[in-house]
Amino acid sequence: MIEIEIDGTDDAERFERAARAALAAARVDDGHLAVVFVDSGAIHALNRDHRGKDEPTDVLSFPIDATGDAFGPRELGDVVVCPEHTVDLDEAVVHGVLHLCGYDHEADDGEMLALQDEVMATL
Repeated sequence: MIEIEIDGTDDAERFERAARAALAAARVDDGHLAVVFVDSGAIHALNRDHRGKDEPTDVLSFPIDATGDAFGPRELGDVVVCPEHTVDLDEAVVHGVLHLCGYDHEADDGEMLALQDEVMATL
């Protein structure tokens, strides 16, 4: 079972749909994740503190549980999106969720971004 929490927006259904589409494409059918929309200052601090980049960004992902056994639903992690620095909010959610599912466009041969494009074509 998938559980998704959306915070910081009035359009939760839209972004839950994007998150579910990304999870389905990644073949993840169990777990919990949160998508949070924040301002520029908040994402700037997170980017600085967790990635060592002293600037705001569009989206950050914070995976929690690996694929092993967990007590209760698997905790996939959190996706943090900054609308002020994002061109396409749906794409940012999809991108962040794919990172939670283990994809890494900085280390793969284009698989993550190709899957992201496939998901975006369905929304």
